[in-house]
Parts: sequence; structure tokens; C-alpha cells
Amino acid sequence: MSVIELWWLSLAVFAAVIVIVAVLLGVIIAAAKSIDRHAGAIWIVGKEIAGNTVAIWMLEQTVGSLQRLSDSTRRLEQKIDRLHAALAGKG
Repeated sequence: MSVIELWWLSLAVFAAVIVIVAVLLGVIIAAAKSIDRHAGAIWIVGKEIAGNTVAIWMLEQTVGSLQRLSDSTRRLEQKIDRLHAALAGKG
């Protein structure tokens, strides 16, 4: 094999390597874009879930407040009943 033939062979191998690298780079870029699209979709769904769960947390806080209000109302009713009984006994 002459030097010129080796030169052409090395150029052909180099060209083949360049084509393979370009194809693999294209595959990597396509995979990265796909991952980015899916991550964006996950982010949107996550924000929607967070928005929905905030309402649940607020309802739990409301239930706690209503329970405290109910307890206070019961205590007031008991005191009013005792006051009414005491006033009825005096009259």
C-alpha cells in the first residue's frame, strides 16, 4: 500500500468517524429535547397538584377553626344556661 492510498484510507476512516459522531450527537440532542419536554409537562402538573392541595390545607385549617368556635359556643351556652337558672332562682 502506498502513502497516498494510506492517506485516502485515513481520510475515509476520519470521514466515517465524523459521520458517526454527528449522528450520535443528533441522537443525544433529540433525547435532551424529549427530556426537556417531559420535564416541562411534569412541572406543569406538579404546579396544578400544589394548587389543588393548598385548598385541602386551607379546608383543614377551617375545620380546626370551626371546632374551636363550636367548643367556645358550647361553653357560652353552658354559662348562659347557668346564668338563666341563677336569675330564675332569684325571681
